[in-house]
Amino acid sequence: MSATATLHPRATRTRSHDLRALPAAVRSDYLKLTTLRSNTAIAVLTAVIGFFSTWATAALVKDEVLVVSDVFVFPTFLTAVIAAIAAILTVTSEVQYGTWSAALTAQPARWVLVAAKAIMAIRIGVVLCLIGLITGTAGAALGGLDAGDTGSMPATAAWALTFTVIASVLGLGVGLVVRHSAAAISGLIVWWLVAENLLWAFLPETVSRFLPFYAGGAVLGVDVDTNTPETLAVALSRTQDALVFGGYAALALAAGTVLLYRRDASQ
Repeated sequence: MSATATLHPRATRTRSHDLRALPAAVRSDYLKLTTLRSNTAIAVLTAVIGFFSTWATAALVKDEVLVVSDVFVFPTFLTAVIAAIAAILTVTSEVQYGTWSAALTAQPARWVLVAAKAIMAIRIGVVLCLIGLITGTAGAALGGLDAGDTGSMPATAAWALTFTVIASVLGLGVGLVVRHSAAAISGLIVWWLVAENLLWAFLPETVSRFLPFYAGGAVLGVDVDTNTPETLAVALSRTQDALVFGGYAALALAAGTVLLYRRDASQ
């Protein structure tokens, strides 16, 4: 005699089930993001840095003509660093406190968790960038600067949002790969602020323009003292710089996703 096993319709998970689970995963990450005191502290820190960096620039720089429409975007460099760190912590803090394994157990489709984290990373980048731009504008204005060409500010703000959001997604990818807060944050900062500057000094301009954070910073279109006629001659357009920086973020996120599938949930 033979028996035919009949699968219960709920025993097989389909892609449509995973898609329907995405909103719940996003809500879960949203609650984690908005209820942690550390994220409130990060937002306050971003506001303080945004205000005082432009206020100090307006008050102390007297050897060149500065206007609000140029200076208000200056805090974005540091805001992007903060956004990347905040995105890293969305993963590494869960690993540290043991909630990551529970999340993976509750949601077997790991790409759903990655997608939810990516949506929250984009939110982090947008919110922190807007905080930095608003407080940066206030600091520059209270520092006594003239408004300047205010018509160019929306486009500049859009590029600043692009840069910060990509940095935040890159931070998420680094967090998924490293999964340790101190190692991921210190590695990102050392590469961003130290290693890449050394490489930029020694590599030819045709190569250094493809360094991730050099390309990312160029998205803002801010003139810096390190720019030379040689670097300007081979400089990419803002769109190309955004694609280069975005490519690094996509690779980091893809690598983190692959490792998430290969690792055991408890690791």
